[in-house]
Amino acid sequence: MEIKTIVVGTLEENCYVLIKNGTCLVIDPGDDYPKIKEVIGDCKVLGVLLTHSHFDHVGALRHFLSKRGVKIFKKSNTIEQEYTLGDFCFSCIQTPGHSSDSISFYFKEVNAMFVGDFIFKDSIGRCDLPTGDIHEMKKSIEMIKKYDDSIILYNGHGESTTLGYEKKNNPYFN
Repeated sequence: MEIKTIVVGTLEENCYVLIKNGTCLVIDPGDDYPKIKEVIGDCKVLGVLLTHSHFDHVGALRHFLSKRGVKIFKKSNTIEQEYTLGDFCFSCIQTPGHSSDSISFYFKEVNAMFVGDFIFKDSIGRCDLPTGDIHEMKKSIEMIKKYDDSIILYNGHGESTTLGYEKKNNPYFN
C-alpha cells in the first residue's frame, strides 16, 4: 500500500490518499479537491475516512458524496471493529477528546494509524473547541498507549511520528 500526503487548505491540513491495486481511500479531504484529484489520478475511490468533522478536515468531502459506490466512514456510522473495503483492511478506534466525533483508523498491515487531530508530534489536539473534552482526551491517550510502539501515527497537521516516540516524549502521555 502506498500512502501519499497532500497538504491542503489555509490550516495546512494533511489529507492522505492510500493507494493499492488501482483503488484508493481518501482520509480527511480537507480542501483543494483539484489537488487531491490529481494525486488520486485514475484510481477508483472506494471510500473516504473522516477522523473528525472540523471544517479543515472535510472541505472537499462534498466532491466525494456525489460519486457512486464511495463509502463514507465517520464516527456516526462506524463501530469499533475491523472493516474490509476492496483490498484495504482497517480498524476504527474511537478517540474522543479533540472533538466528540474523533476516531482513528488503524491499518495493521502497514503499521499505520491515522489519528487526525488526536495526537501531534510532541503534543495533542486542542480540547477547548466545541465538543472537545480534556477528560475524554486523557482516556483516549490511556487507551492508545496499549498499542505497539512501532505504529506510525499520521496526524492532521505537521509531520508523522511513532507511538513509541510519543510515549517517551509527549508531555501529555505522562
